[in-house]
Amino acid sequence: PPLVFPRGPPGPRRGRVRSRSGVGEDGVMTQPSAAPDRTRPGFAPSLVPTAADETFLRNLLGEAGKLLAAHPEIVSPRSWVDLWNLFLHRNQSLDLDDFGYDEAAARVWHPLFDFLYRVWWRVTLAGVENVPNEGRALLVVNHSGVLPWDGAMVKHGIAHEHPARRQARMLALDMFTTLPFLQPWLRQMGEVRACPENGERLLNRDELVAVFPEGVKGVGKYFRDRYRVARFGRGGFVRLALRTRAPIVPISVVGAEEIYPILFRPDFLGRPLGFPYFPVTPTFPILGPLGLVPAPTKWWIDVGTPIDPGLDPAHAERPMIVNEVTDLVRSTIQQMIDSRLARRGNVFTGE
Repeated sequence: PPLVFPRGPPGPRRGRVRSRSGVGEDGVMTQPSAAPDRTRPGFAPSLVPTAADETFLRNLLGEAGKLLAAHPEIVSPRSWVDLWNLFLHRNQSLDLDDFGYDEAAARVWHPLFDFLYRVWWRVTLAGVENVPNEGRALLVVNHSGVLPWDGAMVKHGIAHEHPARRQARMLALDMFTTLPFLQPWLRQMGEVRACPENGERLLNRDELVAVFPEGVKGVGKYFRDRYRVARFGRGGFVRLALRTRAPIVPISVVGAEEIYPILFRPDFLGRPLGFPYFPVTPTFPILGPLGLVPAPTKWWIDVGTPIDPGLDPAHAERPMIVNEVTDLVRSTIQQMIDSRLARRGNVFTGE
């Protein structure tokens, strides 16, 4: 018997093209196909959009066209550049203060600072309760370590161990704020160029401000002169505290002097590059970039009792009083360093 194949859903006959009028290509009248049985098993719905789909797409494209016509800047080259910049700076916020501090960008570096604080240098912070819970205060810290790691650890320790989790703003040296590769990063982290005007603006907003009166003399100190507090300049920080009526909080850092032991300084090599000195350590420049890795020494940060001169802001213009307060703060920090050195053990373990 002949084979009989099951017929599929009715469709147009081979070789004929149906028109909308129902007349085939050969002029023979054709009957429209019956509607397919959608309940039949194995039925595949057509991929051709329905009239409702076409209407929806037409309306959607029409609205998009109206939007592009009303805002031609959307498709301009500048808009694509702006979108690309937003992608590159997706970890940065658009809400910056007047100094350029970016909280979102600074938060990205917290894991690194936390690793250095807790693991690499195993920092012990004592007396953090001496930092006021609110209001202005001027933190005066001894400086060392070639690079400003000591300031970063003081800031990180106060932000994470102080009861009020206060944020301190560091007044950075000009040598750091003028370097093209370091200045933008310091600005995002909240650091400010060291000058009286910036310090007054921050203190008048009741913020914590940290200064390093030793300046370049502190970070460029020879290893043989370690933990000898250098001269505190001309007492500019005292004038700043008197003008703003801010208490002075002395802070000593022990352990940072050994991370980059400076053996000698051929400063003539650093001046063409914009550096006030060129440090030569046991690892730099012999090991190249690896020589910039700091040694994992044990650190202690001690916060002393606040010093409130209780003087009128007019005394900021009297050199004798300014020198007396400057010497008092410097001797206090030196005593704190000597006390910690007498109690500390091994440089790397503290035992």
